[in-house]
Amino acid sequence: MITRSLRFRLAAGALISIAVALSLVWYVLGHLFEDYLADQYANEMTAVSDALGARLAIEDGNLRLASEPSDPRFQIPAGGRYWQITAEGGETPLRSRSLWDQELSRALLLPDMYCGFHQAEGPDGGVILVSIKDMVLTEGDHQTTFTVYTAFSKDDMEAALASYHWPLMLMLIVTGALLLLASFLQGLIGLKPLSHLRREIADIRAGRSSQMGASGPAEVTPLVNEINMLLSERETAVERARARASDLAHGLKTPLTVLSHLAEALPADRREMALQQIELVRQRADRQLQAARLGVEQMATTSLIGISGKLVSVLSPVTRSRGIEWTLDIDPDITIQADPADVAEAMGNILDNAVRFAERRIEISALQDREMTVLRIGDDGPGAAPDRYASMLKRGVSGGEEGMGAGLGLAISRDIATAYGGDLQLDRSRLGGLEVALCLPNKALANLQPNSFG
Repeated sequence: MITRSLRFRLAAGALISIAVALSLVWYVLGHLFEDYLADQYANEMTAVSDALGARLAIEDGNLRLASEPSDPRFQIPAGGRYWQITAEGGETPLRSRSLWDQELSRALLLPDMYCGFHQAEGPDGGVILVSIKDMVLTEGDHQTTFTVYTAFSKDDMEAALASYHWPLMLMLIVTGALLLLASFLQGLIGLKPLSHLRREIADIRAGRSSQMGASGPAEVTPLVNEINMLLSERETAVERARARASDLAHGLKTPLTVLSHLAEALPADRREMALQQIELVRQRADRQLQAARLGVEQMATTSLIGISGKLVSVLSPVTRSRGIEWTLDIDPDITIQADPADVAEAMGNILDNAVRFAERRIEISALQDREMTVLRIGDDGPGAAPDRYASMLKRGVSGGEEGMGAGLGLAISRDIATAYGGDLQLDRSRLGGLEVALCLPNKALANLQPNSFG
């Protein structure tokens, strides 16, 4: 599953972390700039209020403004900047021309605040942001209290915020993309040692090496050391098991020879049966000896070219004396997940049959697709009629026209193939004799117990 991928987990974690971090940056920087902009407008409005208060005077009991602010926006109707001075006594307020016929008062303010400013309807129907400052003007013993309203268009502030937010958003998107790229490269480089480990383990399973290399990051070195120790212990255990199997097979040789001599004294009807059973035990012992000579180990992955080459080398002395030639056509990269001892036993039975009946030539070839590997062994012997193929795969039925052998080899090979989820098929070889197709899946069954056949 994709959620079990370390690369996916790292990418997902980086994506979430970057998204959260950049969202936080967006929120903080946005509010900081908003506060900064609000302070700038508040300072501007305070400066206008102070300038207006400084220019006020009282003439005949009324407020008079010596001069208006010079900003032209105060002179243009709905110009974007506004001021109004309202005395406590209720006389007609003084206001900028930009307000036109609009009058500001606390009662006309909208209920919601915006960035610390009051909101009110402007002369053009839009919303203006209002700053209110109460002042007291003293002349002699007379004090006049008045309120200065300064305002600006809300659209101005929103436009300033928008002009900041869009570049900020673009910058954060680019930053996020660069961080994601850096995270991807970090994961790619950081996980590269694992890919190297996978290749080394594949080489070990394929028989191309026996130990993993010690080079690599310090973080994976303890893992490599543990795997190498496990491989060494396994190799030692397999060597001991192989030695015991070889000792057992050798130990059976002498008793079997004695039993064969004793069986000669039996009545004819029983002698044939006894000799046949002794021959079956001898064949099994020979197979164990052959497996020991081949150095078969219980590895999960088997190289067909390696097993085939070893079997051919064992059988070559017999075929060389009869002038039989071998043709081996197997890609060195073809491997299957099966116990080599089982593959060797299945192939050995088929090759024994081919050697027995071949006249001049034996061909071995293999083809592999995504799911199945098919090993074909054909000879130029007499072969067999197609209607006998089914019976030849039964125990005790010989494939040769002369009736040689006990007829167990092909049956055992089929049992091995079936146990691994494969099959064994017979057909006519292109050389004229029998062709045996050993079909084995590239992946062995999970519940298979190796070396349980025969």
